[in-house]
Amino acid sequence: MSFIKRYRRSLSCGLAGICALALAAVYLPPWLDATYPPPLASAEEVSATVSDRSGELLRAFTIEDGRWRLPVSLDDVDPVLVSMLLAYEDKRFYDHGGIDILAMARAMSQLIANGRIVSGASTLTMQVARLLEPRRERSLAFKLQQMARAWQIEQRLSKVEILELYLTLAPYGGNLEGVRAASLAYFGREPKSLTIAQAALLVSLPQLPEARRPDRHREAARAARDRVLERMATLGVISQRDAQYAAAETIPAARRELPLLAAHETERYHAQYPDALELSLNIDASLQRSLEQLAAERASEFGERVSVAIMVANHETGEVLARVASSDYFDQGRAGAI
Repeated sequence: MSFIKRYRRSLSCGLAGICALALAAVYLPPWLDATYPPPLASAEEVSATVSDRSGELLRAFTIEDGRWRLPVSLDDVDPVLVSMLLAYEDKRFYDHGGIDILAMARAMSQLIANGRIVSGASTLTMQVARLLEPRRERSLAFKLQQMARAWQIEQRLSKVEILELYLTLAPYGGNLEGVRAASLAYFGREPKSLTIAQAALLVSLPQLPEARRPDRHREAARAARDRVLERMATLGVISQRDAQYAAAETIPAARRELPLLAAHETERYHAQYPDALELSLNIDASLQRSLEQLAAERASEFGERVSVAIMVANHETGEVLARVASSDYFDQGRAGAI
């Protein structure tokens, strides 16, 4: 028997053992499942947000370690992005219980035939399990734990809730977590209205978020995005023509600042309601934005140590529609934070 045949036979036996262990990992005894539940509570830590009267984001606050992790629901995400994500990462997401046996079988057969890993078998639920319990090492024990956790998560959450968890926790480079923070930082828009190219880029980033950051590695980001576009066109998720147009779209060269409107007012309300994750003010974001720009222009005309404050209210109802407390919140020379 040749070395290659012996190698493949040993590999086959080893993979058969892995399959058996994987199946055992997901059929947890009820007492074990109850004693060691998945750490779903860790996903509850999200950035507090303050929105205007129509729901537009005025400001968000970072969580521990200065991370942006903005809450997001499936209704807030472009359906094209969701379709791409499922087709690219887990096309049988709605049919499996956390572990895709068919994908595992395909990955194993490819490994046996090629002697190397050609494709993975990690489901979105398994990726959520990894995001809830991140570890640096990659081992069989950790993979089996992921499978067991995926089964546990599927018993506790709906498919929509699992998707929303992934879209909230997935890494997008630097201190960006979740598709909403990434969409605002890279494109300056909410994930509800993305171009096909933007959606494809956001699908590709979580796999290697640091190596594909568009603000630091534009060519790697472009290549990853184009692979997603090519796959989506092949699978019929988008047309070949749409894929060609999307591939011609530029990659963002830098990160944008997340919205910071009505800084003093949003800060005051956040301090007043520190446990509230979503606050809403009567402020009109468009009017607030215009008046902040006006205040900055006028202050620069008056001198270096002069600030400007503006308030606009509805004289009939008394509602404050815009409140500019200083010309520049970050300008210490003008005592902007006051």
